[in-house]
Amino acid sequence: MSLFAYLDSIRARDPAPHSRAEVLTYPGVWALAGHRVAHRLYRARLFFLARLVNHWTRAWTAIDIHPGARIGRNFFIDHGFVVIGETAEIGDDVTIYQCVTLGGTSPDNGVAGKRHPTVMDGAIIGSGAQVLGPITLGRRSRVGANAVVTRDVAEGAVMVGIPARATTVAGGAAPEPPFLPYGTACSEHFDPATQKTELLRCEVEQLRRRLDALIAEQRERDRA
Repeated sequence: MSLFAYLDSIRARDPAPHSRAEVLTYPGVWALAGHRVAHRLYRARLFFLARLVNHWTRAWTAIDIHPGARIGRNFFIDHGFVVIGETAEIGDDVTIYQCVTLGGTSPDNGVAGKRHPTVMDGAIIGSGAQVLGPITLGRRSRVGANAVVTRDVAEGAVMVGIPARATTVAGGAAPEPPFLPYGTACSEHFDPATQKTELLRCEVEQLRRRLDALIAEQRERDRA
């Protein structure tokens, strides 16, 4: 994949930059570039050198990606202060906003293993969200701002709250949803000062739509 294609994939998700050159100033781009180098060193079992690259990249970008993490194509970190653990796995076209943690659990038996999340293709994780443990975020799933996710998330689900709850689950045959900034399906007038109210309003709206769909399905069954 070319650098131009990667930069264009970021511009498709962020209206702020006016050119590819401007995207090159983003800390997320440089954090990913540093991780690519560190990951190669890690796979070659040059762990100390991998850690050096990791620490240098973290100091420069305020983004900490463990050299062992596996990351696919078109990964976009919008702003900084993101932490991604050693056994995290990230698919293609994933978007993460600021202050997100893909954190791990401590194994009870003291043996290191899969401890961090797996994020499937096209997922979006909103600012401040915490995704913890060896769980899976399904393809095209979305995690709202400040949500805390500790269980598997179904494909296409929208998660909000602490602990995170699904507000809607798209069916397998559903069309691809449009890109949703910050992973939260709510109004464009999202104010951080009223974040909890907005998230609850979003959840109520999604539940109402789901209820209407279930009522319509029941009426169809009754007619049959």
